[in-house]
Amino acid sequence: MTGAAGGEGASGGAGGAGPPDGAAQSGTVPVPTLNIANLLTISRLVLVPLFVVALFASSAGEAEGDGSAMWRYVAAALFALAALTDNVDGWVARKYDLITDFGKIADPIADKALIGAALVGLSMLGELPWWVTIVIAVRELGITLLRFWVIRHGVMAASRGGKAKTLAQVVAIGLFLLPLPAALDVVSWAVLVVALVLTVATGLDYVVRALRLRAATPGGAS
Repeated sequence: MTGAAGGEGASGGAGGAGPPDGAAQSGTVPVPTLNIANLLTISRLVLVPLFVVALFASSAGEAEGDGSAMWRYVAAALFALAALTDNVDGWVARKYDLITDFGKIADPIADKALIGAALVGLSMLGELPWWVTIVIAVRELGITLLRFWVIRHGVMAASRGGKAKTLAQVVAIGLFLLPLPAALDVVSWAVLVVALVLTVATGLDYVVRALRLRAATPGGAS
């Protein structure tokens, strides 16, 4: 789930590494922008506002003493469905040679929109400390800018750590979304701590890799 140069999701998304828009890997068959992989990515973007509405509806229902648990399950289900499309769109794009420039841009945007909306929403509801949201947001924004900084020198592929980070974030957010018993709060926080450690560690790893990439190319140190 990073910038246009490539994502960190479990699959790399519909915008994974591949040929330019309009050409399949064979170099002979045009790839339409409006394909199933990109439609899945677009569906993830569409699900984000629906998820936000359900999340805040749960807060309103709690204030009125009615329907809060139901809306939290709806919000969690929408979040899980949107996260699932991140796996599916990348698999479809690679298997059927449907990688496009649009997907390379839209996929990381959709990923960040989903995770960001969930984190900000939970923080606004007072269920997640703002410092957690800020740490993750700063890391994601920083890595995106870092990728653009080194894009002339090469592409930093998504690492296993980055994929593990994404999975941990999704699981942690899912646990915080569900109306679980208070006794299970320790589980939610344990997963969140793992996600935060991976978030910071992989962020530092990308900084080191970016510096090495620039230093290894002619004129990169300037």
